[in-house]
Amino acid sequence: MMKKRVLILNGPNLNLLGKRETEVYGSKDFESFFLALKKNFEDEVTLEYYQSNIEGELINKLHEVGFSFEGIIFNPGGYTHTSVALHDAIKAISSPVIEVHMTNIHSREEFRHVGITSAASLGVVSGFGLWSYEMALQFLLDNYAG
Repeated sequence: MMKKRVLILNGPNLNLLGKRETEVYGSKDFESFFLALKKNFEDEVTLEYYQSNIEGELINKLHEVGFSFEGIIFNPGGYTHTSVALHDAIKAISSPVIEVHMTNIHSREEFRHVGITSAASLGVVSGFGLWSYEMALQFLLDNYAG
């Protein structure tokens, strides 16, 4: 039996986790977290990871995997609040997309309270640091990738 595939897709500035605003985002880099997550769930799912600071590359990746993967965990970063194009790309694909944010976007600046991409996503996990990704993964495994 082939294992289910889930993509973790990170948007702009998330390549700087562990270095950028550590008081907000913590000091752990994403690659270390991803390797541990991949190992912890290796019997259940094949996890892949992609990060880009470029909106079009994120759209291309959604198109590439959005009809064949059992789920996508997507942190669009700042594009959450600005990108109609990413919203439309999420709507266009059949794979379920769970949007994640490490911080509680509703307790931050007012411009972060509206998520354009959130409306196209199946759900949003926000405010639990890197745990947000694991929570989204567990939901996908329990409900979509099983």
